[in-house]
Amino acid sequence: MAFTPTRGMVLAAGLGTRMRPLTNDRPKALVEVAGRTLLDHAIDRFVAAGVKMVVVNVHYKGEMIIAHLKSRKDVEIRIQDERDTLLDTGGALKRALPQFGNEPFFTYNSDSIWLESLASNLGRMCAAWDDAAMDCLMLMAPAFNSIGMEGKGDFTMDANGRLTRREPQRVAPFAWPGVQMIHPRLVAKGPEGAFSTNKLWDLAIAQGRLFGIRLDGKWMHIGTPEARAEAEEFMAHRDLAP
Repeated sequence: MAFTPTRGMVLAAGLGTRMRPLTNDRPKALVEVAGRTLLDHAIDRFVAAGVKMVVVNVHYKGEMIIAHLKSRKDVEIRIQDERDTLLDTGGALKRALPQFGNEPFFTYNSDSIWLESLASNLGRMCAAWDDAAMDCLMLMAPAFNSIGMEGKGDFTMDANGRLTRREPQRVAPFAWPGVQMIHPRLVAKGPEGAFSTNKLWDLAIAQGRLFGIRLDGKWMHIGTPEARAEAEEFMAHRDLAP
């Protein structure tokens, strides 16, 4: 049942187009919120949850991320250099599969941060993992109580945590805040080359093996300069959880 990953991947290869002008001179993952880069926020969460090795993929201004990460000594960092090609999220995970053996691992989109409430959300995910039933367990944020959330939500979730897509023209109560536990057996089903993680989720949904767990706390999607400013304002009046 429960499982605690010791390996994870931070997806940091985005172009950061919607974050301009903040990303004119740096990759999105190195934009700061509350005095800390988005990338470090993500890695801090992993370290607090017991992750010992983190793969970080790089593309746009990747040399800046590589240089930045040399200062981290609290966790093993492995760089997946994608400066020669864009693999999208699913393609990046598939290329990284040899790093994860045959055990579930965390993935984290670097433009997402949150304030914890009473318990560690990654810890709650570990406790909820059921290998017999799940190929992927996604953290789910209430769409109505988030900063930087756009759109009509992503998923609906039943009483057992099983996820389905939002129906066209409908509003869904949950948005994906960029964090999941995923098993290599699901990633291996993806095509070669560049593809979106959405393809993997659709495969899992078709087999009833995509699950979610509600995020306990306040999620902030740092996708635009305006969202970053709103998050900075919110964080200025709250203590930042590790």
